[in-house]
Amino acid sequence: VQLQASGGGSVQAGGSLRLSCAASGLPDSSYSMAWFRQAPGKEREFAAAIGWSGITTGYADSVKGRFTISRDNAKSTVYLQMNSLKPEDTAVYYCAADRRNTVLPGLLSKADYWGQGTQVTVSS
Repeated sequence: VQLQASGGGSVQAGGSLRLSCAASGLPDSSYSMAWFRQAPGKEREFAAAIGWSGITTGYADSVKGRFTISRDNAKSTVYLQMNSLKPEDTAVYYCAADRRNTVLPGLLSKADYWGQGTQVTVSS
């Protein structure tokens, strides 16, 4: 299984980015997908998650209302649309896949598969 994250970059505060995570090797779409992020000197933290069907989603309070997670099961891809970006959103963003149908951060922090990360830098 491989998770390939892309779409990171540098943007000014207030700007937008869309991250993508393409999954390969998963037998079907029965995987929850999530985005975590890790800022320099900080622990990795949960950002957003989406269940198998794409109906159930979950967000960290820090990104709620600004970030939107979605998935295209036909393309085995999950997206994270990030709007109104702030300097504190600067981090390496990782996508994760888990066989459980959950959006709970505690469970997804131990997800089955992880991508390599993509850097997001927001300048003030």
